Amino acid sequence: MPDWVPYLTPVLGLLGLVAAYLIYLSIRKQPEGEGKTQQLGDTIHRAAMAFMRREFLLLSVFAVIVGVLVGVFIDDMFGGHLPKTMIAFFCGAIASSIAGFMGMYTATKANVRTTVAANTKGPAEALGIAFFGGSVMGLVVASMGLVGIGSLYLAFVRGDAMVGGAHAIEGFAMGASLVALFYRVGGGIFTKAADVGADLVGKVEAGIPEDDPRNPGVIADNVGDNVGDVAGMGSDIFESYCGSQIATIAIASTLGGAAVLGLAGGVDENAARSTLLFLPLAFTTVGLICSLLGILLVRLCSALDPAFALRIGTVGATVLFAGAAFGVTELSDVSMKVWWCVVAGALGGIIIGAITEYYTGGKPVRTLAKSSETGVATVMINGLAIGLESVVIPMATIGGIILVSYSLAGEYGVGVAAVGMLATVGITMAIDAYGPIADNAGGIAEMAKLGPETRKITDGLDAVGNTTAAIGKGFAIGAAGLAALTMIKAFGNAVEVRHPEFSLDLSNAVVIAGVFLGGLCAFWNGSITMRAVGAAAFEMIEEIRRQFREIPGLMEGTAEPDGERCVAIAATAAVKRMALPALLAVGAPVLVGFTLGAEALGGLLVGALVCCVSLALKMANAGGAWDNAKKYVEEGHHGGKGSENHKAVVVGDTVGDPLKDTSGPSMNILINVMAIVSLVIAPLLSPYPLWERGEADVTETELVAPESPAVPEGDVTPELPELPATQ
Repeated sequence: MPDWVPYLTPVLGLLGLVAAYLIYLSIRKQPEGEGKTQQLGDTIHRAAMAFMRREFLLLSVFAVIVGVLVGVFIDDMFGGHLPKTMIAFFCGAIASSIAGFMGMYTATKANVRTTVAANTKGPAEALGIAFFGGSVMGLVVASMGLVGIGSLYLAFVRGDAMVGGAHAIEGFAMGASLVALFYRVGGGIFTKAADVGADLVGKVEAGIPEDDPRNPGVIADNVGDNVGDVAGMGSDIFESYCGSQIATIAIASTLGGAAVLGLAGGVDENAARSTLLFLPLAFTTVGLICSLLGILLVRLCSALDPAFALRIGTVGATVLFAGAAFGVTELSDVSMKVWWCVVAGALGGIIIGAITEYYTGGKPVRTLAKSSETGVATVMINGLAIGLESVVIPMATIGGIILVSYSLAGEYGVGVAAVGMLATVGITMAIDAYGPIADNAGGIAEMAKLGPETRKITDGLDAVGNTTAAIGKGFAIGAAGLAALTMIKAFGNAVEVRHPEFSLDLSNAVVIAGVFLGGLCAFWNGSITMRAVGAAAFEMIEEIRRQFREIPGLMEGTAEPDGERCVAIAATAAVKRMALPALLAVGAPVLVGFTLGAEALGGLLVGALVCCVSLALKMANAGGAWDNAKKYVEEGHHGGKGSENHKAVVVGDTVGDPLKDTSGPSMNILINVMAIVSLVIAPLLSPYPLWERGEADVTETELVAPESPAVPEGDVTPELPELPATQ
């Protein structure tokens, strides 16, 4: 591989940021309306940015503490004058924060402009603005990942294929994961507290429409869509995107010589290993280019059906990426088995997305809506059944990806499959972030009273956005699962470097105990986040009821609600209640690893992986089905708005909201944070529990520097005994 090739990754990442900025400028040129419309847009923007600042301040304190601990304990072990892992950690945290901030800033500027376009120009122009608003998020996520990891690769790994160089950039993934934990969980608590409160009091109790300007919780609900589904989702995908690449690099750094030569060919092991180390970055680099082309495809097709245009962009980018990845594999002189692993990952992502779309927008949703004719109980029962059934094919798909990729290229193949699934994250994230922008546009149109024709256009965009958001959640879960699996394998390799006897043997009671502890963490995390939404929603409901009761003329539409008070309640609740999930995700692997040992920690990661992925799929798909069943009834089916059937599906949607937008997504964060923390601390761990440590615990010193005969001081070569003369 030519020496200049690795420089392409950060350079193209910078060009991606330039493209995102140009798209942002094109959005800002669009009219933002006047009067009430402009005022609503500004209010949502200011409130969203204020919450982000509060979140960032809390996150900064936590990040500084963790970063310093990484520098003291991890970097000190590898020696040297530069705390590489700590530097990488802070780079990852900053990159993820910038991605979330820029994406949400643009989204809160695009929403009101989408409303104005729908009101004055029509659906094609409105779709273009909403999608371009989401594209900024997608491009920034992909580009920041390439700039960050690409630069650290050049600084720390290039020319140093040993464990120390590759291990240092694991800090980048850890920093990104920590930010994702706060943005996704905090944003999820914020948005669902507002959404549940606004729906239960507004729709069910007061009988007023969704996004009615009389409802004090509506502004908070619209703000929550941005902080949870734009900034939160972006940071979620960013951590999986970075984690899969970094874990694959870590695996390549510890592969045996025979495996390296078997995949990369040639006779020079160092050159072959260098190729495998850079290959994940090469795939994501061409993936960014394919994402840009996919975004252009959507824009060209925006005059057609919105759902068709978005699907063309996604599928087109994936097909282009498969061809580009073939070229990268061929030019790198790497076995074509690696390319097939990439294809397996990309195809698996499409399958998971298609299954998610079916269960959240197909026949199961219509069946669920029909069950409202017999009341709330049957809506809840059928929704849970849909969620449970929807897990089957995605879990089988993930298992199939693992089997295929491992049989082709071993553990490195599994990592490459994860990279393949996430390589076109630019277009995937763009389509996902489009949904909240379209939703906000509809809310602004309703609150500004722009009329039924405008609302019809925004509702059409929002309906497509609901489907794309559900597909995005399914994709994020599958990607998080594969990325976490790659990190778990890299963790095992990192422990084996110092302790060759390490293994995750299922006949070992310590490993099995770890598996159960991992499952415990997944369910406990679900409980914590659901309770957080419930408690915050209780405060929100009480406040909305108080305003309806105490503000004269509010229900008649002659007085203004106090929306800022509802925003403050949601923000305070989110900031207060995001700390415990963070402590669980970071603290569990540290506690188990240093007390029960690396074998128990490996079991914990396996148990958490299986439980987190299955719970996340079940929660996301059940919640999505309940949400779309409500919208199906609101379209006039089974009694329509205001009927008893409508009230039943609204209750179902209210239960599903925290499942699909808070607890479900938090599972992705949990397993990825636990996996990357475990990978970072792996060099410090013993395989054994505290009570078994001692002489049996093989130390690094014993492995690297075995006892040898004494050598005289100075530059002296010991004399060899004379050999007997030959005859």
